[in-house]
Amino acid sequence: MGFVKVANKEDIPEGTGTTVTVGDTEVALFNVGGKFYATNNTCVHRGGPLGEGMLDEQIVTCPWHGWTYDVVTGVSPVNPSARVSTYKVKVEGNDVLVSLE
Repeated sequence: MGFVKVANKEDIPEGTGTTVTVGDTEVALFNVGGKFYATNNTCVHRGGPLGEGMLDEQIVTCPWHGWTYDVVTGVSPVNPSARVSTYKVKVEGNDVLVSLE
């Protein structure tokens, strides 16, 4: 599939995240200090939507039960065996693109 445009840079202010769809996959997209990161949107605990979570620097907190993940690595800082998939992101001009490959 390669890279797919999912948003414009200004759609995701620094320190926030959102949910986008790439093909059939729900992806959480985050802006950390002007750099964009993408993870699977589904928390491994009970399936909460990570794109709706609170972002503190590069740590997102699931809005359902408070599980946390590093959006750069996908690994939970509390339980390293808990992790979500991460995806490649690139910015071209004003476009934010994500690849699931």
